[in-house]
This record gives sequence, C-alpha cells and structure tokens, in this order.
Amino acid sequence: MEHAIGVIDSGVGGLTVAKEIMRQMPNEVIYYVGDTARCPYGPRPEAEVRRFTLQMAGFLVERNIKMLVIACNTATAVVLQELREVLNIPVVGVIAPGARAALKVTENGRIGILGTIGTIKSQAYVDELKMINQQIHVEQLACPKFVPIVESFEYHSNVAKKVVSETLIPIKGKGIDTLVLGCTHYPLLASLIQAEMGPEVNVICSGEETAQEVSTILDFHGWLNPSSATPKHHFFTTGSQSIFYRIASDWLHSVELHIEFVNLKNQDFLY
Repeated sequence: MEHAIGVIDSGVGGLTVAKEIMRQMPNEVIYYVGDTARCPYGPRPEAEVRRFTLQMAGFLVERNIKMLVIACNTATAVVLQELREVLNIPVVGVIAPGARAALKVTENGRIGILGTIGTIKSQAYVDELKMINQQIHVEQLACPKFVPIVESFEYHSNVAKKVVSETLIPIKGKGIDTLVLGCTHYPLLASLIQAEMGPEVNVICSGEETAQEVSTILDFHGWLNPSSATPKHHFFTTGSQSIFYRIASDWLHSVELHIEFVNLKNQDFLY
C-alpha cells in the first residue's frame, strides 16, 4: 500500500521517530508535520494541545495517509485514545512503546522518566508501566528547558551541556538503572544525558519500539509498501523552514528534504 505514514509532533522532535521508521521500513513514504510555531506543547493547557493535535491530524488525513503516528509524548497523553476512536486508520503513540522498551532492559525495577511538564503531570508513563508491572518504581522529572534547546538548534552547544547537567541533578542518585526519554526531542540530547547519568544507566528512546509497532500493524493489515523505489518524504512546518531544514538535515543526514510551510490555524478539525 503506497499511501504515506503520517507523523505529527509539536516540532522537530518527532524526526527521531521518523528516522527510525525510515531505517526499519525504507520503502515507506512519510508525511511529517512539525508544529514548530506553537512549540513547546508541554506547558500548554490540555485543550490547546488537543486542538493543535487535531489540526495536524486533520491536515494529514486529508492527504490520505494509511496510518498516524503521534510522535509527541504530550499529545499522546492527551489525545491518543480520542483519535483512535474517531479515525478509521491505525493510530500509534509513543508512550506505550517507550514504557515497553524500558521494561525490557531494567534489572532492578527502578525506572526514571524525563518529560515535558504536560507529560509528567499526566502520569501517563507511570500508568503504563504500572499496568504492565505493579512492582516497578518510577521516578519522574520535568525538563522544560530541553525542548527550546533542540528547537533552536543549540543541542550541540556548551549551553546544552550545562542545562542538561543542572536539570538532571534531582534524578541522579535515585538508584534508577533505566531512564526513558519521554519526549521525542530529547534523543537529540541523548549523548549529553548518557554522559551525565553514567554508563550504568540505560537511556531509552521510544523511536525504535514505536517503529516496530508501526511495522507490525502495517504487516498485519497487508499495508506495507512493496515498492523498492526511493520514497519521496514530505515535511511540513508551521514555523521557520530554514531552522527546520538545519535540524532535519543534521539528524536525517542523506534523506532528501522537501520542506513546506503550512498554516494550521485555519485547518478544519477532524469532526
């Protein structure tokens, strides 16, 4: 099935998930929407997150996507279930895959979660982990300074190193052996986070597990793209195309980038 996989995020963070989908399923076409003009979603009221997410989803549904990936933890926590109920295509979030990935590797049952204010407040990761294993001990930490660093292309800087070091102080020494990057922006800071936490802590990104779920669902429906032609991905941003291009080219390397500005403020809701 040659229709595209839709991927939505509050900004550029979802590119970490898109990259893993491209790696695991190189025949698939991706339509990506990053709402960089209204990023970050983490501090916003749930009603705004819901409205913005429905606008992104509606924009891609109009383009006849075969599946929707909510590559934003905050949006996943707020609106995943609702979108699953109203859309007639599969919808995948990033929280359950991230939780499963952490449970696979933890040895002492003590898992840390880094996330936006919205994701941490939602308790979505705690609920997901406890649903699978009640004995898991969870430590959470909101990291509101991380997303702006990534969105401004500062994640290679000394400022980023300093912010990461200062932010992680409360979660160090808690005895966790696994740390979930509960925001898809955070993998762009993964090397700094790993260096700060030390080699004894497993730093988990949800992208790989999310891509595996996407692959499994498409295979189940018989919707995997059989074409071996190089897919033509499309990227849409509500903000600066030049900044989006810099980050996307840095993260996606050899992928041909077709980046288009889109104004979602007048985008019709799905229903």
